[in-house]
Amino acid sequence: RTCRVLANRMRLRILQLLLSEPSMSVTEVAAKMQIDMSVASKSLRELNARGLLRVRRHAAMVRYWPEGDPSMPQVCDLVAALAKTFRRSSAPIDLIFRKATAFTAPRRILIVRELARGPCRGGEIRRRLNMSVPALVRHLRKLTDRGFVNHAQPRGAYRLARPQTQLEKGLLELVLDE
Repeated sequence: RTCRVLANRMRLRILQLLLSEPSMSVTEVAAKMQIDMSVASKSLRELNARGLLRVRRHAAMVRYWPEGDPSMPQVCDLVAALAKTFRRSSAPIDLIFRKATAFTAPRRILIVRELARGPCRGGEIRRRLNMSVPALVRHLRKLTDRGFVNHAQPRGAYRLARPQTQLEKGLLELVLDE
């Protein structure tokens, strides 16, 4: 579910704003982003619900900070990876969106968890997960395109790719720990 929340460009823009200007209210976020307050409020609540933002109340004012929930160490690592990606990438929103969409389907998460046990051939994955060939091909293609799975030729085994960035590592750890 965290990856589904991150796979939204508006929420990523809000997260980027809060990383550059922490401690903002819904009203301030809506004004800076030039969006409706209800959209800002819903987006902030969704980011907070996944442990990516902290909320602090001051009387009637609610303020948001980009800080991982300390009870979820993998989310804290992910927030740090997101912050680093926003600082270093020339197109961070597109990059994060692309990587997060690797894990927006439950079947792709099952495939990754299966591959975490060790390399597998496509037929073996299909049998273990009771998945049709077209669905398996589609999901494996997306995971491969996003850089999370490798397909070794000529033996045909799929395996988890070694994370190349802190963002990939953070997303993968999150998916494997949920």
